[in-house]
Amino acid sequence: MEPDDRASVAHLIYASTNAWYQKNRNMPIFTGPPSDCEIFCRVYEDLDPGRCLLAVDVSTQTIVGSCFVHPRPTHVSVGIVNTHPDYFGSGIARRLLDRVIAEAEAINLPVRLVSSAMNLDSFSLYTRLGFVPRMAFQDMFLPAEKASEIPALPESERVRPATPNDAPAMASLERELVGIQRQKDYEYFLRNRDGIWSASVLESERGDIEGFLISIAHPASTMLGPGVTRTDDGAAALIRAELLNRPGLSPVFLVPAERESLVRRLYSWGARNCEIHFSQIRGAWQQPTGVVMPTFMPETG
Repeated sequence: MEPDDRASVAHLIYASTNAWYQKNRNMPIFTGPPSDCEIFCRVYEDLDPGRCLLAVDVSTQTIVGSCFVHPRPTHVSVGIVNTHPDYFGSGIARRLLDRVIAEAEAINLPVRLVSSAMNLDSFSLYTRLGFVPRMAFQDMFLPAEKASEIPALPESERVRPATPNDAPAMASLERELVGIQRQKDYEYFLRNRDGIWSASVLESERGDIEGFLISIAHPASTMLGPGVTRTDDGAAALIRAELLNRPGLSPVFLVPAERESLVRRLYSWGARNCEIHFSQIRGAWQQPTGVVMPTFMPETG
């Protein structure tokens, strides 16, 4: 992707995503103009310049597919993958992913992504390519009016706003609990040049960071994540903090389905499910030892 391609890629993301959700869920994901989706191009190019692959119809010079790629020291992450609705089923996504897999194999790194359990076409594509579903996540949201009713938790006293100086400790915690390293992502979020990011950390009694949670508020993406914590209670305190940081909004957040006590607590707050996603890995994988909360913006984990 070149700078002049960004508007076309944003329109592709908008058209592809909305076409699938309109057909299968009778609802669009993006409700504003296609230009809102330029946030994906801007953030991903900030993080990984020149790493968006495009598929072009040579007969018309039309961009018909895109795939954002995020190389990290421990893995290669696949970001949002899109095919123009007129080209669904033509093998474009597979050709893009074949390129990513070949590059990752050349440097002996696993490839990671998060995919919808409801989109069987993409799920089948990923599993045919060797991606293994490792974790299931419940996509949840809390109606905006209920956020202010969430009771304070004992751990809430140890939650504070994150600062740029926290990035190394956040990255170190994720490396310990999840086995991946992406410090430059956290440095980027905490600089917050666009004014769309928020971040909270949970400190231990000794003052060490034992959890963190990022959030984004933008017309194209309002979500909590990424984040990791050692315990369900810590995750709940961080979710509460970031929901309160987004008054009037209902961010979506992904919670591991296996974290029974956390899921029950979220239900007690009034949270609802809206989708299911899988974390899928091609290659080496470490079983997380804490609570993992991935996101779709940016998909770098």
